[in-house]
Amino acid sequence: MILSKSALRFTVIVTSALFLSGVIAIAGFPQTSASNPQAPTNTSPKPVRHSVSPYHLTSLTTHAANRYESIWGVDALEVKSVESGQLIRFGYRILDPVKAAQLNDKKVPPALIDERAGVSLEVPTMENAGQLRQSSTPEAGRSYWMVFSNRGKLVKPGDRVKVVIGKFHADGLFVL
Repeated sequence: MILSKSALRFTVIVTSALFLSGVIAIAGFPQTSASNPQAPTNTSPKPVRHSVSPYHLTSLTTHAANRYESIWGVDALEVKSVESGQLIRFGYRILDPVKAAQLNDKKVPPALIDERAGVSLEVPTMENAGQLRQSSTPEAGRSYWMVFSNRGKLVKPGDRVKVVIGKFHADGLFVL
């Protein structure tokens, strides 16, 4: 089989390109310390560090706010670390007292859950004051709060937490 000059040139160019790409690929691999004393002996890949975004969603989305307002009659949900991190304060404003009655019911124990830390915080009961939460008859337009004990400071600002009071579940709340 006889190749024309152009076919022969094409074959030589393709063969040369394949050869050079193989040489370049081989040169890119680290050599062992026996063949090159200056090469590093530890060729294990470095762990990949994932950076945490400095941008956090600190308020509820419009959809979530509308959901809490329509189902539970509350808005302005807020979770803050207070008293040097020893307490976590959950605050909310009542829009519809009938829908929000369960949030102020003393018979229903609240819990603040942080899945990252693996903890469920409770509202502490003081000898003279009772539970550290407001439990009066809810009124529209008033803001209410409850405080969770954070002994050991396991829940930190920046965490995402869930507040559960009976059937009320507020998920993904950002701790300020």
